[in-house]
Amino acid sequence: MPNKRLLWKNLPALSLQQDTQLLSAWDHLNAARGDLPFLVGDVIISALNILGDGSERLLVGYDGARVAAMFLLTPLDRFQWRTFQPSQLPLGAWVADADLPLLDITRSLLRGPLGFCLALSITQVDPHIAPRADDGPDNQHADYIDTGWIDVEGGSFDDYWSARGKNLRQNMRKQRVKLAAEGVSLSMQVLREHADMAAVIARYGNLESAGWKAQSGTAIHPDNVQGRFYRELLEHASLRGEAVVYQYKFDDHVVAMNLCLARQGALVVLKTTYDESIKAFSPAFLLRENELQEIYREGQIKRMEYFGRLMDWHTKLTDKKRTLYHLTVYRWPVVKKLAEARRQKMHSKEPSAAGDAVSANAE
Repeated sequence: MPNKRLLWKNLPALSLQQDTQLLSAWDHLNAARGDLPFLVGDVIISALNILGDGSERLLVGYDGARVAAMFLLTPLDRFQWRTFQPSQLPLGAWVADADLPLLDITRSLLRGPLGFCLALSITQVDPHIAPRADDGPDNQHADYIDTGWIDVEGGSFDDYWSARGKNLRQNMRKQRVKLAAEGVSLSMQVLREHADMAAVIARYGNLESAGWKAQSGTAIHPDNVQGRFYRELLEHASLRGEAVVYQYKFDDHVVAMNLCLARQGALVVLKTTYDESIKAFSPAFLLRENELQEIYREGQIKRMEYFGRLMDWHTKLTDKKRTLYHLTVYRWPVVKKLAEARRQKMHSKEPSAAGDAVSANAE
C-alpha cells in the first residue's frame, strides 16, 4: 500500500489509556506487525506514566474511518520530533498496518498536525518489522546497533549445544565439576506468576545494585523509576501469561537472573544480571545453558530475541545478527543538506584529540 494518504489526529499521549477504542487499535496494529510483547498497549501506558515527561503526543493515522497507524512522539525542539523511546523500550513506540512502508508513513506524518516540523526521526527500527529502504534526497537511514537472536525451532538442545564453540562447552563442564566438588548445589527456577513479580524485582535489584551499574546510577531498585516500570510491566504481562523470569541459584543464593517476555513463540530477553563477586564461576552462562535446555525441552519458544547491542557473549550463543537503524525524514531536501553540514562541522571540531592519537599510533 505505498504512498497511501493518511489523515492524522494529534492527541495527548495518555488518550491511549483513556480511550479503550484507541488502546484496542494499538494492540491490533502491534499484533499485525511484529506482535512484540514490549509494544502492547499496557506496556506503553506504563512507560508513559512512569518514564514519560508529559510532552508526548499520540499521532493517529486514519485510512478512512479505520486506524492504520499510531505513533507516540516527543519534541526535540520547536521544529523536530522523534518517537517516544525511553531506554527501557528496545524499539521506538509506533505501530502500523503491516503493508504500509515506514518511509511513506513517516513522510505523511511529517506533514501532519505537528506544526512546522522540519525533521522527524523514527528511532531504533527493527528491519524484521520495517525493512530498511534506500536513502533519498529527503531521508536518511543510520545504523544504530547490531543485535542477535537464536532460532530455536527444529533440532534438539544437544544439536544446538554441540554447534557452540569448544571453549564454551568445556568451560561450562569445568565450572559444573568445580562447583560440584565444592558441594554447591545448582538449580534454576522459572517464575511466571503475578504474585512473584514484586519479589523478582527486589532480588534483581539486589544483584544489580551490587555491581557496576550501581556506581553508574543505572541499577534497578524497587523504589526507582526503572524498578517501578519493570515491576508493572512484568505484573501486567503475567496476567496475559507472558512474563517469564529465569533465576539461577548456587545453593539458596540467587546468582543470575533474566527478565523476559514471551509471546507467539518468541522470547524477548529484556534484562540480565548476575552476581559479579563470583564472576569466575560464570553464573550468567550457566543460567543461559540451563535456560536454553528448558526452552528446547518445552518446545513452545521458536526464537529468542535480545534487541540489545551484540556483545561478545552473544556471539558464543548465536551467529545470527541484524542491524537496527534510525530513520529521519526531512521536510525538504535542503533541510537534509543543512543537517549533514552541521553534523560535519560538529565532527570536525572533535578530532584534535583523536587526530593526536592517530599520529601517535602512526609513530
